[in-house]
Amino acid sequence: MLDVRRMQLLRAVVTSGSVTAAARDLGYTPSAVSQQITVLEREAGLALLERTGRGVRPTDAGRLLNDYAAAIGEQVAEAETALADLRAGRTGRLAVRYFATAGASLVAPAVARFRRAHPDVRVELRLGEPEQSLPELKQGGADLAIVVRSPDRLTGDGIRFTHLLDDRYAAVLPRGHRLAAKRVLELADLADEAWVGSEWPGPCLDAVLDACASAGFRPEFGVQSEDYATAQGFVAAGLGVSLVPEMGLGNRHPAVVVRRVRNPVPVRVIYAAVRESSPAQPALHGLLGALRETADSQPSGR
Repeated sequence: MLDVRRMQLLRAVVTSGSVTAAARDLGYTPSAVSQQITVLEREAGLALLERTGRGVRPTDAGRLLNDYAAAIGEQVAEAETALADLRAGRTGRLAVRYFATAGASLVAPAVARFRRAHPDVRVELRLGEPEQSLPELKQGGADLAIVVRSPDRLTGDGIRFTHLLDDRYAAVLPRGHRLAAKRVLELADLADEAWVGSEWPGPCLDAVLDACASAGFRPEFGVQSEDYATAQGFVAAGLGVSLVPEMGLGNRHPAVVVRRVRNPVPVRVIYAAVRESSPAQPALHGLLGALRETADSQPSGR
């Protein structure tokens, strides 16, 4: 098998025209260069150089290997440049998983902000619920996931969570509801109402149920929609009241009113999740920064 380093020595000899000149340029002794060329000739099974006075010139085999050595040198240089770009975060690929209501108001502007600074980094976006996104992240199928997580479940599993924002829930009532005249509702005001569910079982629903438990009741869900737009439709039809996070109220149904609630304020906490074992990646760090900056500008705040 041909040794690439010896091929590069051959190239230096052919370029300089003599073993002595190549040795001087490379900081070797002439005898060391000659020994390596001799080994390369044994590997090739052919003579690679012939003497011409004080110098040498390549044989046909020597010219052939010299051409390949030049091509290898160019590829190595290209590889070094590509690695430098990757280390600096100028190129690369990031796979991101996010949930639906985070897409338009958080992920889209953050990725646009990131691309202005990193135009050659490809960001692959895919919708996924936290129950799917976190296992995929742990298995290396994604580099970053936007998830809702309870603050008391942020340790272990090899995942590092970065807090982005607290998305407050608001009460959604039919127009003309007896509570619609109040600007701010006590959460307990809704205890005896029929409820329209807006969440799948998981951390978002847990945030609603925990807040209601703190207010001294458990909501009675007459309708399960598990979708914010559909939940508003059921509320508009007079089938109950609902709690919907602010990020889920981008398109409000014209026949509902939205009111703030307190004591307590139900909140779902949104995090960016990455693997603790992920190597340092400037591009990933840049995307996290863009997400934090975008989250800071959200009406819900941090």
